[in-house]
Amino acid sequence: MLLAALVDAGADPRVVADAVAALDVPGLAVRTRPARRGGFACLRAHVEQPSVPDHARRLPQVLALLAAARLAPDVARFARRVFELLAEAEAQVHGTAPEQVHFHEVGAHDALADVVGCAAALADLGLLAAGAQVTCSALAAGNGHVDSAHGQLPVPVPAVLRIAARHGLALVAGELTGERTTPTGAALVAAVATPGPMAAMTVRAVGVGGGSRDTAEGPNITRVVLGEALDVPSAAVSGEVVVVESTVDDLDPRLWPSVLEALRAAGAWDCWTIGTVGRRGRPGRLVTALCAAEVRPAVADVLLRHTTTLGVRWSVQRRTTLPRRVVTVAVGPPGREQYVPVKIADVPGGEVTVQPELADAERAARALGWPVRQVCAAAISNYLREPPARAVPRQPPGHT
Repeated sequence: MLLAALVDAGADPRVVADAVAALDVPGLAVRTRPARRGGFACLRAHVEQPSVPDHARRLPQVLALLAAARLAPDVARFARRVFELLAEAEAQVHGTAPEQVHFHEVGAHDALADVVGCAAALADLGLLAAGAQVTCSALAAGNGHVDSAHGQLPVPVPAVLRIAARHGLALVAGELTGERTTPTGAALVAAVATPGPMAAMTVRAVGVGGGSRDTAEGPNITRVVLGEALDVPSAAVSGEVVVVESTVDDLDPRLWPSVLEALRAAGAWDCWTIGTVGRRGRPGRLVTALCAAEVRPAVADVLLRHTTTLGVRWSVQRRTTLPRRVVTVAVGPPGREQYVPVKIADVPGGEVTVQPELADAERAARALGWPVRQVCAAAISNYLREPPARAVPRQPPGHT
C-alpha cells in the first residue's frame, strides 16, 4: 500500500521497476494499476512472482542479495535498514540473534520487491535526502488473527508490536478486521518517519495506495501527502500528556522489566518505576507511564493484567517540550559503517543537546566490536564535525 501511495504521489514507476530489476531475480517485477477501495480512487501495486522457487532467508542472505544488486547508495542503505529492523524485532520475539532469524513472509521475493521498490520511490521523491521532513500518524493495526509460518497469531502480530514499541509508533486497532499493519509495513515507516502530526506545509501532491481487500468496514487505503515546509519559527511546545500510574508492593521484582516492555508495546511513550515505602513500612514500586489519551485504556489494561495492582490512577497534565529532530550519523571505519540515529534538541539561546539513541548505539557496538560509550562518543563527534547524512525534524510524541 505504501509503495502504491508513493507512486500515486509522483514517484516514477520506471525508477521503481529498475530498482526491483536490479535484484536480478528473473521474473520479479512490480506493476501498478488504478483501483477503488471503499469508494476512494487509489493505486494498487502488484508484485509479479518469479519463476524460480522461493525459500526462507536469514538476514545475512538478504543483506548479501541487496549488496550484490545495482542499487543507488541511498536506496541500498534504506532497504538494508528496513531488514535490520525486521530482524531485530523478530529476534526479540523468538529470543535469538538477528543474524539467526529465519525470514519467512518478510524474506520472500514479494517482500524484497516491496522494500526495494519503496526505497527507490522514497529516494525519487526526495524523502531520503538531507533536510526531508517525514512524519506519520497512528498506524491502523486491525484486529483478529492472522495465519503465519508459526501458526495463528493475534493482530497486531508480535513483530509489529516490537517495532512500534522501539520507535514510538502509535497503533490504533480501529474497526477494520484482519491485519492492517504488517511487520514489513511497520519497519518501512519506522525507517523513514517519526510519529507526529502533519507538518505545516503547502500541499503539492497526494498519493493513495489501496490494499488487496475492499472491505465494508471502511476504505483499506494508505495516504501520502507531499508538500513544501512552511517557515515556522522553532519554539518550545506546550501540550497535554496522560499520566497513568499505580503503586505495587507485592509483585516479584524480576517481573518489572516485562511490565515496562508491555507498557511500551501498548503505546506508552515512556515508563519507569521508583521505590516507595507504604503506610505500614512495606517497600513497593510506583510505576508511571506517559501516553496519549487514545491509548490510555490499553496502558491501564497492561498494569491491571501484568501486575498485582487492584487499581490504576490516571490524570491529564500540561507539559512543555523542546523542538527536536533526529539525524542519522555514520560511525565506524570505511566499509563497516553503522548508522546511529542521534536526537538533537534546540535549547533556548541557540544551544543544542546531542544524544545518540542508546538501543541503536548498542546494535552498532555489537557490529563493530566497540564499547557502547565509544560508539556514542563517535556519533556525537561526527555530528558536531560535519552535517549529517539525513535530518528528520521531529515533534514530541503527542504534540498537537
